[in-house]
Amino acid sequence: MLVLRGFLQPRPSSHLVSIANKLVTAKTFRRASSTTNKNMGDKGDKTNKIALDEAKKLAARTAVDEWITEDTKIVGIGSGSTIVFAVQRIAERVWKEGALCDLICVPTSFQARQLILDYNLNLGDLDRNPIIDIAIDGADEVDSRMVLIKGGGGCLLQEKIVASCAKHLIVIADYTKRSLRLGEQWCKGIPIEVTPIAHVPIKLKIEALFGGEATLRMALAKAGPIITDSGNFLLDWRFVAKREFDWDEVNRALMMIPGVVETGLFVDNAHKCYFGMADGTVKVQNR
Repeated sequence: MLVLRGFLQPRPSSHLVSIANKLVTAKTFRRASSTTNKNMGDKGDKTNKIALDEAKKLAARTAVDEWITEDTKIVGIGSGSTIVFAVQRIAERVWKEGALCDLICVPTSFQARQLILDYNLNLGDLDRNPIIDIAIDGADEVDSRMVLIKGGGGCLLQEKIVASCAKHLIVIADYTKRSLRLGEQWCKGIPIEVTPIAHVPIKLKIEALFGGEATLRMALAKAGPIITDSGNFLLDWRFVAKREFDWDEVNRALMMIPGVVETGLFVDNAHKCYFGMADGTVKVQNR
């Protein structure tokens, strides 16, 4: 069995590893330049700050080690850049430490599915694994009441479905995703997945109900709008940031609009949030 594991150890795509290394190198270079080049006149914080990727890695590894144990049988794998580090840590424990061999991973997106396959982890689905022990996912923003904005990557529907099947949803993020109130850090709006036929009426109804502006998310490398994994469109609702909202009521009202499939508001979903901080520590936020 040990010999077999040696052959089956994950071999992530070389181009993904290359891109990741370039990103980390570039960020490290920029960080070093900002602290050593005194001619730039930087009078900001003198505290040494770690790169965002390192902050994400700290949060991911801490959460995985605390929540995924020998008793964990099914884990939901979220989407986004921070999740890559969580899957890497799970793979380390499976292949290097010989633990969690029977762990089944249920993906929330095509990206998550590919990560699971790239690292030779056990791929599952909700048909055979409808009850999930732990779901680990990222967030675009987390406020002081643990309300999340998710869906910046367009996977909100499947993310919320998997989260709803999990006994606990554990969120991992870097320090830039932590806010007192929604809209302080994330300025791209709340993603709302809609049926294509209804995107214009839905846009007008959202703006009439709550103000702000709802815009159709357009693709960058193709003509036309973004298409989600479920074949729908995405509206990004840029709400009035300084206005007070009861996000539970807003979410319910949005879901009552015909044609709205799901929203990127995650209210009372997350159990704990792990933030990798700029000083190299991990801050834990409870609901």
